[in-house]
Amino acid sequence: MNDVTLKDGAAVKAIPTSQALIEDPLLNKGTAFSQAERDAFKLNGYFGDAVETLDTQVARSLETIRALPTNLDRYVYLRDLQDANETLYFAVITRNLDELLPMIYTPTVGAGCQQYHHIIRRPRGLFISYPNRAKMDEILANPRYDNVECIVVTDGERILGLGDQGVGGMGIPVGKLAIYTGCGGIAPDTVLPITLDTGTNNAERIADPLYFGWKHERIRGEEYDSFIDQFVEAVKKRWPNVLLQWEDFHKNNANRLLDKYRDALCTFNDDIQGTASVATGTLLSAIQITGKPLKDQRVAILGGGSAGVGIADLIRMAMVSEGLSDEEARKRFFIVGRYGLVTEKTPNLDTFQLGFRQDSKIIDGWDVAEAGKASLYEVIKNAKPTVLVGVAGQPGMFTEEIIREIGKHTERPIVFPLSNPTSCVEAQPSDIIKWTEGRAIIGTGSPFLPFEYEGKTYHFAQTNNSYIFPGVGLGTLAVGAKRVTDAMFLAAARALAELSPAKTNPGDKLLPTLDRMREVSSHIAVAVAKQAMAEGLAPKLDDAAIKAAIKAKVWEPVYKPLA
Repeated sequence: MNDVTLKDGAAVKAIPTSQALIEDPLLNKGTAFSQAERDAFKLNGYFGDAVETLDTQVARSLETIRALPTNLDRYVYLRDLQDANETLYFAVITRNLDELLPMIYTPTVGAGCQQYHHIIRRPRGLFISYPNRAKMDEILANPRYDNVECIVVTDGERILGLGDQGVGGMGIPVGKLAIYTGCGGIAPDTVLPITLDTGTNNAERIADPLYFGWKHERIRGEEYDSFIDQFVEAVKKRWPNVLLQWEDFHKNNANRLLDKYRDALCTFNDDIQGTASVATGTLLSAIQITGKPLKDQRVAILGGGSAGVGIADLIRMAMVSEGLSDEEARKRFFIVGRYGLVTEKTPNLDTFQLGFRQDSKIIDGWDVAEAGKASLYEVIKNAKPTVLVGVAGQPGMFTEEIIREIGKHTERPIVFPLSNPTSCVEAQPSDIIKWTEGRAIIGTGSPFLPFEYEGKTYHFAQTNNSYIFPGVGLGTLAVGAKRVTDAMFLAAARALAELSPAKTNPGDKLLPTLDRMREVSSHIAVAVAKQAMAEGLAPKLDDAAIKAAIKAKVWEPVYKPLA
């Protein structure tokens, strides 16, 4: 086919004609190609006579989505739509975020990852396997990715609460980047999902003849570290100013990789920092209802992994900013892992967990069944926390006994069962309402329908990272920040709390509705950009210039004339 020149805003690029144009999801318009475009690119006959609008196409897609029998079917349809026509896909998503975000991400993406090797249709993103490590530069050099500004990478080892999904974990970077575009406005031609295939220890995947990953046990130690280091160096060489997001790495790797590379390039780990930021933002929203200052909260966290410790550390930072010393703040956290309350006597602690050990002597004065150990229930009974957070990925861990106990010691207990997907949630939010006689303030990792109790409707804030990372990415890229810091995530948390409907109406929702996500992301982007400038990580701009830079960065899902 001959190349032709097309008009794409201010940009001019050469593309193949007809079939290749239709098959490019970034350029395809389907039935919305104008007659002039059909003539210019020899598209007559591919579609019916009518030239349809984007609105009509959106309506047809929604009709199809709503007629499908299951959310996994809807997930598959939306993935196919994205691979066929990105503008239409994002028009559908951005106009219906409240309805469709659960279909493209949590909770449905969990099933999507488990079934990825059965439902994949077209390649999206890059799979870089350990056996292909010598070809890494060649793989990244594909000119299709010349404009990449944002990468989400996983090795598929700790997908949500589902564990090792091997290359099926690609569903997470694909979903996260769809949220970057849908909620944050990052242009789809500038994002790249990557899965590092370091093998899998999932026996079901190994045995499945349709599994298309490297059928080998996961590499560890020096082999793994060398592979990751090669990847980071290759990314830095290919895209020196890229924003790299680590996603769903095992706790044995997540923190140490973040610590190793956070000053080498513009990077962050969403499971650690994004989760911490949205949890902190939701907590700041909740205390606007309780009236009890953050520095006076006592926080119990079930799950001492990367997410749990990350949440503790960011809330600690916020407490210190309110006047507590670092030592005073750390004493207000009670992290519960597989051996009960984490103390200096807890075996096999990782380095990142050491800062949140309680002194084991505290248990000596407690009422416990076994000397020197304290279960979650015993922590609640004796430490009397005001906040309970769950990130252990174990369903049902917030029992009726535990929830009733926290309700005894605080008038408005703040309870965040954050594990997702829904099958991993620590307690059903409706049960928490019943067990606290409607007094609990609840945030959940996955979406739950409102619940009626004794004549009152209770809404549950979906305390999901999608409130945070699109705005962090947008602000970082818009002002060219060199690094992403914890202070930028704290700024994001505070910005999210500023938009809480409960700020002006204590009976209202903790977090903005999902249909406001683009507004939320832009608001967070401003706060993140200002913090980056305050830390000397981005050029100084005044408020008007910051907002202009962010607005200019936001991509809108509308068709542009090609001829």
